[in-house]
Amino acid sequence: MFLEEIVNTSIIEDDEVECKSKLDRNNVVGWLKTFTGFANANGGTFYIGAEDKTNKLIGFERRDADAERNYFNNQVNEHVSPRPPYKISFIRYEIRGNERFILQIKVDSSPVKPVILKFDGVPSIFMRREGFTGGATYEEIISMSIRSQSAAFDTLPSDQEYHADDFTELSEFHRQYTCGKELSDKMLVSLGFFDEKGILANGAVLFRDHYTEHKTDVQCSVFSGFTKGSERIVSVNRFSGNLTETIDYMNSFVLQRMNHTILKQQNSHVEIDAYPRRALFEGIINAVAHRDYFLDGTQIQIDMFRDRLEISSPGSFYHGDPLSKTYDLSRIISKRRNELICGVLVQCEVMEAAGTGFDKIVEEYKNADKAHKPYIFSATDHFTLVLPDLSYADGVSSNTIPVIEFSPVPDGSRYDEDILAFCYERARKTSEIAEYLGISNSTHLKEKILGKLVENGYLSKEKVSRSFFFRTNPDAVRVK
Repeated sequence: MFLEEIVNTSIIEDDEVECKSKLDRNNVVGWLKTFTGFANANGGTFYIGAEDKTNKLIGFERRDADAERNYFNNQVNEHVSPRPPYKISFIRYEIRGNERFILQIKVDSSPVKPVILKFDGVPSIFMRREGFTGGATYEEIISMSIRSQSAAFDTLPSDQEYHADDFTELSEFHRQYTCGKELSDKMLVSLGFFDEKGILANGAVLFRDHYTEHKTDVQCSVFSGFTKGSERIVSVNRFSGNLTETIDYMNSFVLQRMNHTILKQQNSHVEIDAYPRRALFEGIINAVAHRDYFLDGTQIQIDMFRDRLEISSPGSFYHGDPLSKTYDLSRIISKRRNELICGVLVQCEVMEAAGTGFDKIVEEYKNADKAHKPYIFSATDHFTLVLPDLSYADGVSSNTIPVIEFSPVPDGSRYDEDILAFCYERARKTSEIAEYLGISNSTHLKEKILGKLVENGYLSKEKVSRSFFFRTNPDAVRVK
């Protein structure tokens, strides 16, 4: 019996059709590359349970077909990003009176490209052409990026239906912050929460009661010192839940652990929180609203140090360049990465449509000195808001050396890590670097060590007057 007999069409392996007898557990890349190749091209259909070339039906028993579907989904979730739209169906047939099934997997052309297959830590991009799948060329990758619809994760349709009973926590969150107002279906429809067929958008799924996937993961940590290399980590808490739960969790985590101090005035005493509560809440909302939800395996990080709080969110500023440390938060133009999620938060009155969250943070710190002013910085894969601890008298030290990670420098030196950490927060002169390393300010340092870092893109070099200054490239180095 052949595939054509049960799908009522002529099946020839071409750009949009592929058959497999079963999913090869020993060569996962072999079939996942076809899946991603379909997504990067014009889409296509996988038939699992039919022989390659001949289309002869092998099929599965019902239980085995279900296991094959689960294995396929698990491997896609683990190794493919961004996950393209696809739908798995069972096609039933009988042979000699026995019930059998094959899997039909219809893969849509991904609205966000390129779709990347990452296996054993190695990312690859594949393209489907003329019935074969191969590595995408440089020109194809550029073309994919240009022609991509640049659709936001949260507005793409999911495979789940809307039921009001699944969003009781969102409704309660809305009542809490709007003085008891009810969240109606009409409001949600106007935001694009679900479509005319009742299908939820991806962003809507993140608000669902009992959300159990990992798009919303957060990690909250307390360190005893000034860096992540401190001698002691006080606590590390990880949390998964829907978006309203994660907002409440992060806010409560900090409120329960932050310091307080008493400021003596002429005729009274004023209690000061380490972090102004409105600034803290605005920072958390900003991290949730502008997170890149396409980035799997990541989390929002709340890191509490002796002198500051850092709120880091996956993804750089949307349509913005990497940003070095800046105190001028008011000049940062807010560009929404997640229109639906932002719309819901605006509807709940925890975020303003005008995007004035950073202005509120600045207002809360308006009486602070320079050492206690908030600042922000971003790289290509994350952005971080830093709120100084107002109860810590010395403020945030400008000499704090971060703990970093980076790919090894080709023919690098044993000083590379120390140099890149030392130059991360601000540009340093050669003499400062030499003093920090405890070595002489020599030609070897300038040409062989610093020169190598500049040549490979780890440091930028700029001449000011008679001195050269070196600054770490945030795209090449990541703060842990």
